[in-house]
Amino acid sequence: MEILNSKIFGENLSSTPLLVFHGLFGMLDNWGSFGKDLGEFLPVHLIDLRNHGRSFHCENMSHDDLADDIANYMDHYGMGKAFVLGHSLGGKAVMQFAIKYPEKVEKLIVVDISPKAYPPHHQGIIKALETVDFNTVGSRSEVEAVLSQYIPERSTIQFLTKNLYWDENKKLNWRFNLKTLSEKYNEFVSNAIKYGVFDGETLFIAGEKSNYILPQDHFAIKQQFPKAQFVIIKNAAHWVQADNPVDFMTVVKDFLQIH
Repeated sequence: MEILNSKIFGENLSSTPLLVFHGLFGMLDNWGSFGKDLGEFLPVHLIDLRNHGRSFHCENMSHDDLADDIANYMDHYGMGKAFVLGHSLGGKAVMQFAIKYPEKVEKLIVVDISPKAYPPHHQGIIKALETVDFNTVGSRSEVEAVLSQYIPERSTIQFLTKNLYWDENKKLNWRFNLKTLSEKYNEFVSNAIKYGVFDGETLFIAGEKSNYILPQDHFAIKQQFPKAQFVIIKNAAHWVQADNPVDFMTVVKDFLQIH
């Protein structure tokens, strides 16, 4: 059984740990400053989802698989209960985890995603990533030039190129498993999480300028997460923690009662 790759802050602290999961095409480094700051109060595990970052590659990518990975990770580190936070795809993973393994979750934080199925909306990004030919590009700027033909937002290009690394053949490559993420896309984006109820304390954090969690989603969310609270972060789109890190941190600390 393979264990997810992680970076741990505040490892020597004895309080309940916080596990943090990034979104699609992300990696634990996206949460570096958040983990470092919060690691002064409690142990924080920034974790690469399967097929992302330095975690293992695998052909399976369902919400259930992601939930089981979290359970295996906690067992590996001997954790009884944890605070669990997930953004976007990571949010779907932690929701499924909380429903499947409620006894392992102290509190749940879901960032800018709801349990519902979403229509496919990353086709442009996937097309752009698949267009990059690592046999012909030899530098980060060349990769950026290819991506910019398909992706207008500079911030998205920078987010994606954080995943570049030099492989053992001295070629640039993606850390994420593009093949599986593209083939199984509908399984984890265009599928709702399985029905079930998590009765623990839950916080849904939405970006003010994002449309991932809509007011009309609240009723359905409450069916599965009856204790759900909702907070909207001002001046933030989908990458809430990057767009407004100060307010985001305040909201997380209040919910986890860290002072």
